[in-house]
Amino acid sequence: MSILLDLILIILLFFLFALLHTLSASNKIKKLIGETFPVILPFYRLIYNLLSLISFYIFYRFAPKPDIEIYDLSYPWDLIILLPQALSLAGIIWALKYFDLKEFTGIGQIIRWKNKGYINKELDEHKTLHIGGPYKFCRHPLYFFSILFIGFRPTMSLFYLTAFICISIYFYIGSLFEEEKLVESFGEIYLNYQRTTPRLIPFLHF
Repeated sequence: MSILLDLILIILLFFLFALLHTLSASNKIKKLIGETFPVILPFYRLIYNLLSLISFYIFYRFAPKPDIEIYDLSYPWDLIILLPQALSLAGIIWALKYFDLKEFTGIGQIIRWKNKGYINKELDEHKTLHIGGPYKFCRHPLYFFSILFIGFRPTMSLFYLTAFICISIYFYIGSLFEEEKLVESFGEIYLNYQRTTPRLIPFLHF
């Protein structure tokens, strides 16, 4: 019974993190901030990232961690499983090459604001559409490679497995919300991209 309660609490805490993360990323909240406190908008992305890190730390810090081991691979499998993890890490780096990291972290917005080049209607990000490189194979390669990186492990505890499942589901649901914003920004161009390119897993349209 205590294990079931632990699992429920892990899922509940992650849900609260995911809810906060999703709501604060929504255009409705950003537009409300822009209308009510426009001076905050150039700093919103940086604040959002910091709050995300803090809220995820709170989830990790206070979520129960049952002392249950799902598996612990022995040699040489503990080393072999690191190969797909290393490849997925390379994939993450590949996907990040197509990101404007200054824009992603929120520093770019502050620089534009300082140089009097910030446009409030862009909300917290100057969006660009990427359809080359890893984006030719799926629309969210960063999510795809991150799921692989998190999932391939030589050891797996009950807490980590539960968190992994929650994170994977959240990546998929998050991609749905993210694409609503991308359609709003790029219209028919993105709709055509959706029709020809898988969402999350290369070669699988769902």
